[in-house]
Amino acid sequence: MNKLFIGIDVSKHDLDVAYWQNDKTFFLGKYPNNQNGFQSIYQDIETRRQKANADSVFVVMEPTGGYEQHFAHFAFRKGWEVSLPNPGNVRDWIKGIGKRAKTDKQDAMMLAQFGAIQKPLLWKPLPAEIAELESMLNRLDDLNAILHSETNRLESFTNQEISHKVAVDSIHQNISFLQKQIEGLEKAIKEHFDKHTYLKEQNKTLKTSPGVGSKISPYLLVAVHRFSVLTDGKGTSKEITAYYGLDPKPHESGKSIYKRPGISRQGDRDIRHLLYMGALGGIRGNNPLRAFYLRLTGRGKSAKLAIVAAARKIIVWCWMIFSQNLPFDVTRFRDAC
Repeated sequence: MNKLFIGIDVSKHDLDVAYWQNDKTFFLGKYPNNQNGFQSIYQDIETRRQKANADSVFVVMEPTGGYEQHFAHFAFRKGWEVSLPNPGNVRDWIKGIGKRAKTDKQDAMMLAQFGAIQKPLLWKPLPAEIAELESMLNRLDDLNAILHSETNRLESFTNQEISHKVAVDSIHQNISFLQKQIEGLEKAIKEHFDKHTYLKEQNKTLKTSPGVGSKISPYLLVAVHRFSVLTDGKGTSKEITAYYGLDPKPHESGKSIYKRPGISRQGDRDIRHLLYMGALGGIRGNNPLRAFYLRLTGRGKSAKLAIVAAARKIIVWCWMIFSQNLPFDVTRFRDAC
């Protein structure tokens, strides 16, 4: 199938658009990042597609703080293929082909070439109820981070020899406000699960996995849904570990090993952090995760490496639980243990 590859550099106000044709990149133009601009892009690209006798359009954009989301949904609704690759992967590839200059126009052209050569994984929008859950979880994280900062700030003020009552009261008021906001969001998340009972059941089933508690299960539920959407529910355990950057990355050259083996660290680092924390808690219990951890350390593996491997095991188990719609069972998951 003949595809027209489009690269789009995204900013808050503008979209720089380029395309790849006959092994060359061409700049199409700069458009406003709004609905009028989207329609202009669509018309210009469709004209170019017809001239190139292309069967389909493949759009590549880097995630840019959410500014890419409106056009990504627009392009998807138009029937175009859309990819939002990890910016780090794109940068490494650009360096690898010896390119150094960086402008919006050149970035768009590089993205078009990257799409044509690398064929990055396609993006698909999450179902509305999953996207809504994710937005609430993200906001909850924001508020908890601000609350943590304000709590530390209050401790700092309290330890000062002299501080004005107005300043201290302001921090107290802000902490109280943040706590109420957090309580409201937590209530809204619970109501969201009550409204969408299938999500509530999926969340409950995920918690049957060792290392998955109430605090991280909603985040992992979004994570497995996202992977399911991207892979049409046909992804493998190896693919999900790679997607979230927990796949092994050895460092070898000839007969020498210059670095210790690590992981690729691609994808969502927040999910990796949650999985790592889940592994830390999970290996303290009497469960298959602890048994797996002890087998690794018993073979001489470092504790940190064993915990990372346990984190990888958690996401594999979560994917199996989700895809099979069955609770964790050590006998059924023996091959994954």
